[in-house]
Amino acid sequence: MAKVPETIIISLGGSVMAPNQIDVGFLNGFRQLILKFVRDGYRFAIICGGGKTAREYQNAARHVVNAVHEDLDWLGIHATRLNAHLMRTIFREVAHAKLVKNPNERLKLKPSERVIVAAGWKPGRSTDYIAVLLAKNLGARTVINITNTDYVYNKDPSKFPDARPLQEVSWKDFRKLIGVSKWSPGLNTPFDPVAAKVAEKMKLKVAVMGKDLGNLEAFLVNTPFRGTVIRA
Repeated sequence: MAKVPETIIISLGGSVMAPNQIDVGFLNGFRQLILKFVRDGYRFAIICGGGKTAREYQNAARHVVNAVHEDLDWLGIHATRLNAHLMRTIFREVAHAKLVKNPNERLKLKPSERVIVAAGWKPGRSTDYIAVLLAKNLGARTVINITNTDYVYNKDPSKFPDARPLQEVSWKDFRKLIGVSKWSPGLNTPFDPVAAKVAEKMKLKVAVMGKDLGNLEAFLVNTPFRGTVIRA
């Protein structure tokens, strides 16, 4: 029987893919790195966030009308799907044929389909939450969250100059740090608080890191990296 490939879940922030415009250089490097590990026998599930694109559409709606949460969430979901379709396009030769929109869907994967690309699901559910559900669905134990900051800090570094980066933090302490317990459209935290609760119950390990691809590779080969590990 063929060995089941190890599956790595990557939650990729939309603001990493397109901070102001689409970062083609990052996408090219990311593709080369993922393909390198695919050749070594790994499988990846990549969930794309909506990032700045989502927030621009949500803010536009807020400026015109008193937009309800459901509509704001749908705007964000469609932004994630646009980003995810771009991601599936650049991995087409090794990607699962369908964009995954429901993380609970039973996937029938061909041996050649080593990259699964997922996007937003439904209102009230962030892409971090989808990453956690996909980990459960695919039997993965680790989620990599690539965002626009290298670490989780002990307090908001944009407000407190003495904020200290954390190399490791428990799920319980992480939820205290972010200070919110509910998801809201456009929320910008290192990891969604609702997803954090589920990840804690599942005893998942989540690595939060910035967009440096050498750093991502260091984590994948189990060498020291710049980032924060969150675990039970």
